[in-house]
Amino acid sequence: MVRFLAAKKRFGQNFLHDESVIAAILDAFSAQKGERVLEIGPGQGALTRSLLNSGALIDVVEIDNDLIDQLQRRYPQLQNHIHHQDALTFSLTELNLSGQKLRIIGNLPYNISTPLLFHLLTQKEHIGDMLFMLQQEMVERLAAEPGCKAYGRLSVMIQLHCKVQALFSVPPQAFKPQPKVMSKIVYLVPYEKPLFRVDSMMTLENILRDAFNQRRKTIQNSLKHYFNAEGFIALGLDPKIRAEQIKIEQWVKLANAVSCT
Repeated sequence: MVRFLAAKKRFGQNFLHDESVIAAILDAFSAQKGERVLEIGPGQGALTRSLLNSGALIDVVEIDNDLIDQLQRRYPQLQNHIHHQDALTFSLTELNLSGQKLRIIGNLPYNISTPLLFHLLTQKEHIGDMLFMLQQEMVERLAAEPGCKAYGRLSVMIQLHCKVQALFSVPPQAFKPQPKVMSKIVYLVPYEKPLFRVDSMMTLENILRDAFNQRRKTIQNSLKHYFNAEGFIALGLDPKIRAEQIKIEQWVKLANAVSCT
């Protein structure tokens, strides 16, 4: 019998153990025989055995030495498919996909989930879809529509690159140790190209940061170093609206106008 290892705070570990939640996640992901699947942060292997039993070709990336030792003992069929690396720097090209799209699944540590999502999206040409467990608040931000309180910079940047579907919530009791927040499953399908043509992603990111860091201000005030009131009107925007009221296409239009100046 493999012993249950204690979670390590420095890695943000909370191990999933609720069998009904595990079954629901695996059902939502529905791995199929012959598919290439990457599991990020397999932990104690709550999802790993069923993924292997699906007939999919599984690789896992794990940073914790102790967990790697346990996975190697429990799943010898993963030999040469366990990557002892930080997911934030892991390159999908190491998997020799030969043109096959990769499916990615994982219970992501909350403290690295945002940079990890952006890291993966820099490699989206290799990705078919992704299913992650994240902090519920973050999933709500990822899926938020304009006009919602949760709508912000992350909503715009992720939805520009992915179709986002929030699935079901997971209570703290499903983990050991229990986190202090609710979790939620999100399903992401990267677009081959961004939803709208962006001349400069850096410019878009800068505008979004400036506007949402001052989200209580009107765009006439938060973005005054980019446009005056007449400039916003020329772009079809009321200068008195706030950042959370602006649609993704309008944000791109603003950024492209700045890039042209």
